[in-house]
Amino acid sequence: MSRVQERPQQPLPSAVNVAKLPPAHPLWRALLTSMRPRQWTKNLIVYAPLLFAKSVFRGDAALRATLAVASFCLLAGGVYLFNDWFDRERDRRHPEKRYRAIAAGLIPGRTVALAVAVCWLAGGALAFAARPSFAVIAGGYLALQIVYSLILKQLVILDVVAISLGFVLRVLGGGVAISVPVSNWLYLCTLLLALFLGFAKRRHELASLYGDAVPHRANLGEYSLPMLDQMIAVVAASCILSYGLYTVSRETISKVGSDRLKYTLPVVIYGIFRYLFLMHKRGAAGSPERVLLSDPPMIINLLLFVVLAAWALYS
Repeated sequence: MSRVQERPQQPLPSAVNVAKLPPAHPLWRALLTSMRPRQWTKNLIVYAPLLFAKSVFRGDAALRATLAVASFCLLAGGVYLFNDWFDRERDRRHPEKRYRAIAAGLIPGRTVALAVAVCWLAGGALAFAARPSFAVIAGGYLALQIVYSLILKQLVILDVVAISLGFVLRVLGGGVAISVPVSNWLYLCTLLLALFLGFAKRRHELASLYGDAVPHRANLGEYSLPMLDQMIAVVAASCILSYGLYTVSRETISKVGSDRLKYTLPVVIYGIFRYLFLMHKRGAAGSPERVLLSDPPMIINLLLFVVLAAWALYS
């Protein structure tokens, strides 16, 4: 069991207090919110092979990559609905998740099932339109997410590894969609960055839920803040090192035509350190997409990375 007790235990209600729910919205809006479009920003990593393969201005490649991103967004939206339905009882014991539409009982079960089917069928159709071989990757991603929702999310460490593999599959899918090989360095950097974000999210959950962490998710009892801090430190350092080696490797310099990608390294270092600052000082690591969309220094840093990478690759 976790030894974490940063504050006195604060009991949470087992049922949703309807009086505290936000104003009722149309069913379609509740469904869209439950599909978590903010988190679809994670799927932008599918564009990484397009960027680093210097194919942004290839119209056919850009179109196929965009279809791949849209496919992952629909598949992920269905997964969020699927996951919320199976976790609705546990979510009702969470201080924030209990106000989600499904946990609050605002969306009927049949409607959830229909929406999941539509999302997955539409996502599969877009995947096949992008490239039949990409549809295989998309199917593997969907299978991984279903297994994660039902089994892997309850297994310590494997839960974060499964999330990270989902990001690796996105990058692999991005390469397959546009028929370009993906560098092993890019796979490694993606895996380590996803592990960093995943362990940071577990730390946020453990620190914010206090004594109610285990009832919400049993495997949180197997973690502790010191353990997670060590894991985060290891993967953060490994992520910086692997990206630095990627920018100066002979393979990368040969493909890019110069070693100018190394000038993006300080931006990557600042981004990771900024995220650690927000995690420890502002408790913002529970939602990576919220950090990327709301923290001005992080937004500027991300834009600067894109500009420097474009200069290094296309100038």
